[in-house]
Amino acid sequence: MITRRILFVIVAIAALAGVSASGARAQSSGYEGIWSVLVITDKGACDRAYRYPVRIARGKVRHTDPSNSSFNIGGQVGGGGAVKVFVSRGDKRADGTGRLTRTGGGGKWKSARGECSGHWTAERRG
Repeated sequence: MITRRILFVIVAIAALAGVSASGARAQSSGYEGIWSVLVITDKGACDRAYRYPVRIARGKVRHTDPSNSSFNIGGQVGGGGAVKVFVSRGDKRADGTGRLTRTGGGGKWKSARGECSGHWTAERRG
C-alpha cells in the first residue's frame, strides 16, 4: 500500500514535472518557484488525500527540502507547462502527468502496480 506521503509526492511530481524541455525554457515560461500540490485518490485503498510543497527550479521538480525527506521526487516541466513526474520510496512508485499554467494546474496519477490512481491539483505559492 502506498503511504499518504508517497501518494502526495507522486501527485506533486506529476503536477510539477514536465516533458523534454530545457530548464531555461521552463524558467522563462514562469513555472519556477514553490508549488502546493494536492493529491487525491479516486480508486484503490491508498490514503484519500495529501498536500505537499514542491519546488520547480530550472524546469526540474524537486522537494522543497531534499535533506528532510524519506522519498524521491523527480520530473520536469516543459516550456508549454506539460508535466511528467514520479514519486518513489523503496519499491513503491507512482507516476503522474498533467499541465501547469503560471498559477495552477492539474492532472492524473497512477501507482506503478496499478493498485491506486487519482488526480492532482497544484497552486503556485511563490
